[in-house]
Amino acid sequence: MILIRTLAPVMLLLVSNVFMTYAWYGHLKHMGSKPLIFVILASWGIAFFEYCFQVPANRLGNQLFTLSQLKIMQEVITMCVFAAFTFFVMKEKLTLNYVWASLCMVGAVFFIFRPN
Repeated sequence: MILIRTLAPVMLLLVSNVFMTYAWYGHLKHMGSKPLIFVILASWGIAFFEYCFQVPANRLGNQLFTLSQLKIMQEVITMCVFAAFTFFVMKEKLTLNYVWASLCMVGAVFFIFRPN
């Protein structure tokens, strides 16, 4: 049961980040010729679904993790989703800088989750 309670916020944050990343960056590939107001409204519509997953993730996660731990989890998930989005959707090459940034995130995870 504790595994499900621990994984639920992580999975909800993962889904939330897919919506967030697409709302923030998907229009760069798929709506380049659309008027800006249309793109803004479309992004807001997509962001609605992000919040439908993000808010419950934080509510559930706050029962097991500190606010700082939730934030670092969010950032690590964001980095992973963004890297996948960059590679698979935007067709950009992942550089060594992604590795270095990821190692910095691993350090952040270590420090935020270590006992005081």
